[in-house]
Amino acid sequence: MKKLSCLILFLSLASSSLAVDPSNQPIYESFLKCFSNQTCTAPDKLCSVVLPQSSASFTPTLRAYIRNARYNTSTSPKPLIVIAARSEAHVQATVLCTKSLNFQLKTRSGGHDYDGLSYISNRPYFVLDMSYLRNITVDMADGGGSAWVGAGATLGEVYYSIWQKSKSHGFPAGVCPTVGVGGHISGGGYGNMIRKYGLSVDYVTDAKIVDVKGRILDRKSMGEDLFWAIGGGGGASFGVILAFKIKLVPVPPTVTVFRVEKTLEEGALDMVHKWQFVAPKTSPDLFMRLLLQPKTKNTTQTVRASVVALFLGRQSDLLSLLGKEFPELGLRTENCTEMTWIQSVMWWANSDNATLIKPEILLDREPDSASFLKRKSDYVETEISKEGLGFLSTKLMETGKLGLVFNPYGGIMCQVPTTKTPFPHRKRLFKVQHSMNWKDAGIEAENSFMEKTRSFYSYMAPFVTKNPRHTYLNYRDLEIGTNSHGPNSYREAEVYGRKYFGENFDRLVKVKTAVDPENFFRDEQSVPTLPTKPSMR
Repeated sequence: MKKLSCLILFLSLASSSLAVDPSNQPIYESFLKCFSNQTCTAPDKLCSVVLPQSSASFTPTLRAYIRNARYNTSTSPKPLIVIAARSEAHVQATVLCTKSLNFQLKTRSGGHDYDGLSYISNRPYFVLDMSYLRNITVDMADGGGSAWVGAGATLGEVYYSIWQKSKSHGFPAGVCPTVGVGGHISGGGYGNMIRKYGLSVDYVTDAKIVDVKGRILDRKSMGEDLFWAIGGGGGASFGVILAFKIKLVPVPPTVTVFRVEKTLEEGALDMVHKWQFVAPKTSPDLFMRLLLQPKTKNTTQTVRASVVALFLGRQSDLLSLLGKEFPELGLRTENCTEMTWIQSVMWWANSDNATLIKPEILLDREPDSASFLKRKSDYVETEISKEGLGFLSTKLMETGKLGLVFNPYGGIMCQVPTTKTPFPHRKRLFKVQHSMNWKDAGIEAENSFMEKTRSFYSYMAPFVTKNPRHTYLNYRDLEIGTNSHGPNSYREAEVYGRKYFGENFDRLVKVKTAVDPENFFRDEQSVPTLPTKPSMR
């Protein structure tokens, strides 16, 4: 029955009104024929892999990993085809067949791309969904522990797989368990062990990628330039990431977490001001994230400052350390909880009862869950004055819903050259994430909240890096510049490219030009090829 329904689908689409290629054949029919030939698989065996818009699986597959509800509406652009790849051969065929039909290809791992670049386009396009390529193989006998991790795996699945094999190892990556490995690591990747161990990509020792010619390349065959580029330059500009080999890091048997909150009336400004001098310079074992959020308390507007922390050690050592370095925090024993590292992963994922639940919760992918949001980011080089913090607090209360997240650097980050990977921001004091969430659907609500986000972004300008105003690649922000891929492609890309990559932009462009000279792997903020020089006549 399944074979018959697939055949009917194939035949009906052959005469459908879907977009048509230059030879007037329906796009789906042409793609499926090419895909079938490339994979040596009969078309009726590909119904769960190659999904046209008329397939019953199309919408559930597309929606499963859309994490921003702004791009999950009836009017949002939709791909003509979703390819739910089950094998590396499927990825190779997708690249070759999409290229032969001259369509744009979007590759999606976990879908946490804030501005939807992995699944949205204003041009006819296909989406390659990598969520089934999630195999994880942990090898504790390999030089202190390593793992091959499929690009479609989530960070939660990575942490769980490591925990199954070792209670004394972890991996320095993000705190959101549903984030996909492919995008996270290829954009640099960071988490709450960044000050101890650095970026996620600092622990990548090998990779597998499908290039523009459909070849599967590892580190040796791709060469060090391309390997460097996909370690922080974003994989989607250069090919399709299949998997990364990562080196595990040691974690202590006991770690300590805490959360301390203060409002303006309780001395929050003093705490935040001092945080800037302590968080980037204290022991690398301590990561203290700071959150600033407008709140209404007893009908009065205020700002709540929250310090959320991970300490790779015992509570007694932490209390002693911060009692000396950060008395303004007022940390007390009752604020702290000792737990295992895997429990701290769950605690940071908003599970306050992390010591009581099982790590299997990290395997929950939470498909088809999206909220309306906008994110922007900044970097701070010099501590913000108390007056400046007061100004920002006032503007936060005026804005109403926007929150700020300060992530401290320092520690090992200061010791690594800014050109080691494409990520150029290692020497900054801290990164700022502008976080706006809302629940109201519709264009009026979106326009209102987006405008508030832009306004606050302008208020932040005096306190952050300038010329360029640096931004974190994994916090994609289309408002800092886009690429139309026309004759001015390089100049357009330089606007956002310098903000994301600094001086590393030039090397990324050279790599891109060498490995994808026709710019097949492109999106609204991809790395461009070098501009062609006009011929002499």
